[in-house]
Amino acid sequence: MSQHKTSRSPYRVQVLDRALEILGVLGDRQGDCGLAELCAELSLHKSTIHRLIMVLEGHGLVEKNPDTGRYRLGLRLFELGSKAIAVLDLREHSHPFLNQILEATQETVHFCMFDQGEVVYVEKLEPQRSVRLASRVGRRAPAYCTSVGKAILAHLPEAEVNRIIRRSGLKRLTRNTITTRAALKAELKNVRARGCAIDDEENEEGVRCIGAAVRDHTSRPLAAISVSGPAFRLNKEKMGLIAKVVVRAAAALSQELGYVPEEEKSLRSLAS
Repeated sequence: MSQHKTSRSPYRVQVLDRALEILGVLGDRQGDCGLAELCAELSLHKSTIHRLIMVLEGHGLVEKNPDTGRYRLGLRLFELGSKAIAVLDLREHSHPFLNQILEATQETVHFCMFDQGEVVYVEKLEPQRSVRLASRVGRRAPAYCTSVGKAILAHLPEAEVNRIIRRSGLKRLTRNTITTRAALKAELKNVRARGCAIDDEENEEGVRCIGAAVRDHTSRPLAAISVSGPAFRLNKEKMGLIAKVVVRAAAALSQELGYVPEEEKSLRSLAS
């Protein structure tokens, strides 16, 4: 009898449970596994196992050995696992920088990853006196109307930005949301010039944010750091002070990830 039926959630979906149980059995095996073995292990009919295997195989989660007709875990799982590890590693790596920003600004600090044209909040630090914001870890938000999103978009190839705009659109969320492609491109140009992005109540009424991109050794922006707070407290003067802290922290984290600014690359090439 299977040892993989361990979910206690009241919201179990039977077909999904069974598919995950198949992955669990394959993961526990040292080698490939046949349909008959899966049937015996999970106490399911062969036709049920076969249908589920076909779906999993279609998504690359399971592979069929062409020589034996037996099944094993697919490389798509390795890809997903690698991405999960990368997120966890980067999140852990960011903590000292996020804590420094929190201490310096006493405002809410976010760390976001970029995924399929959106930003995903993976860390949130709040001061004791913080006005509670709607953001939460795990939440997704559009890139075009958030400081973290615009900070990332500003350093992506134009063709990629165009694809993201076509897919997501530019829906108005507040009276300040950018809703035209021309205005967004002008804004991204300003972001590159400033070194940081500003969300002036564009995603959430009454909230201002300042974000800067975190870039890896290939110069690609893979994440961003931001500071957010109520608009009545984040006036122009305070925004300027916070921007310096955020940009400095994002640059330091990027450097630890192997990023070298273009001007530094030029100096290195001249010195070599």
